[in-house]
Amino acid sequence: MTTQVNSSGKANSVLGASTLAFTICFTIWMMFGVIGIPIKKTLGLNETQFGLLTAMPVLTGSLIRVPLGIWTDRFGGRIVLFLLMISTVIPIYLISYATAYWHFLVLGLFVGLAGGSFSVGTPYVARWFKKERQGLAMGIFGAGNSGAAVNKFIAPAIIASAGWVMVPKVYAVMMLAAALIFWLFSSTDPSHNVKSTVSFAAQLKMLKDPKVWRYCQYYSVVFGGYVGLSLWMVKYYVTEYNFDMKDAALLAACFSLPGGVLRAFGGWLSDKYGAYKVTWWVMWVCWIAFFLLSYPQTEFTIKTVTGPQVFNIALTPVIFTSILFVVGIAMAVGKASVFKFISDEYTHNIGAVSGVVGLAGGLGGFVLPIMFGAMVDLTGVRSSCFMLLYGTVCVSLIWMHFQFRKEIMQSAQTALNTTAVTA
Repeated sequence: MTTQVNSSGKANSVLGASTLAFTICFTIWMMFGVIGIPIKKTLGLNETQFGLLTAMPVLTGSLIRVPLGIWTDRFGGRIVLFLLMISTVIPIYLISYATAYWHFLVLGLFVGLAGGSFSVGTPYVARWFKKERQGLAMGIFGAGNSGAAVNKFIAPAIIASAGWVMVPKVYAVMMLAAALIFWLFSSTDPSHNVKSTVSFAAQLKMLKDPKVWRYCQYYSVVFGGYVGLSLWMVKYYVTEYNFDMKDAALLAACFSLPGGVLRAFGGWLSDKYGAYKVTWWVMWVCWIAFFLLSYPQTEFTIKTVTGPQVFNIALTPVIFTSILFVVGIAMAVGKASVFKFISDEYTHNIGAVSGVVGLAGGLGGFVLPIMFGAMVDLTGVRSSCFMLLYGTVCVSLIWMHFQFRKEIMQSAQTALNTTAVTA
């Protein structure tokens, strides 16, 4: 009995320390979504250049997820996550001294390593809990995505009082402190590691499984879309609705906060109702919401018998924020449900598979801000970012419908064949 209590206490301590660490990592990973606005003004960047600036940390944070997931399987999450966090402290601090555009891009690549923390923490946390509680545990850990909202609360306040150059200095201290706290309150269980006799190539065999690529597509929508919008929404409020940066950041947090915190709720739903059903409804909610958000502010004139009649169609800031809030909830639930698929089907290879799926989601978060900026430069329509997201959700819904329908039919046919042979 005492052993079970101690084990439960360790598991909860690991979960708490890992969630704190991931929250700080995600806060810093998203920093250019806020400090990029004064940097854009100082350097005279266009929309595409701004999108690239915000997206650079996301690139390395995504590319490193696969090796990090595999190293976590092999060496354990505690040492891997601690070293990862420590390695980013100096690059974060140096951003304060950057002056040229390329300085920010290069340093952003190193800071982006913090984004790989998700692929370490997910398998590390999951293995401390029984299967029926893994969805909730991973959901609580994934709530660290709310660091995107934390960034929107902290960074504007620092900028207002001391300028944007103070933000990287404060964030470097935060990262160092979080790394030390994580090391003190986390634990190691060697039995959670994949045996060293398992080769690197053997761990990557899951890439031949079409299910992995399907989950990559889903995650590129719910996580990639979340990252892309978290980086883009502060600027969207500033340019579309003329809010100052502090108010814009608070409104944008109405999307980022539920998109992170409610991931635990998504884990609970996935445990109770199943990953497929939850993910299906998430995609439908996003599909409807992005359709509404895609409509640009419009003014048109109709000739009537009494003369020209002018009509204006536009989403007010209140309506826009309300719909965006719903999207944040849906994406939080969807991020958890996709990883419930993984924990159910890849029990002994969670780290490597979560690394691949996380890579796809992260690359989505890298590509989207750049495409958002390019589409604004090309079309001049700011809501074109939601048009793009609407298209990606359409792809996911079609893929889910036909792929799962095919699998259900195959299962039914197998069952019939088995029955016939038995008879």
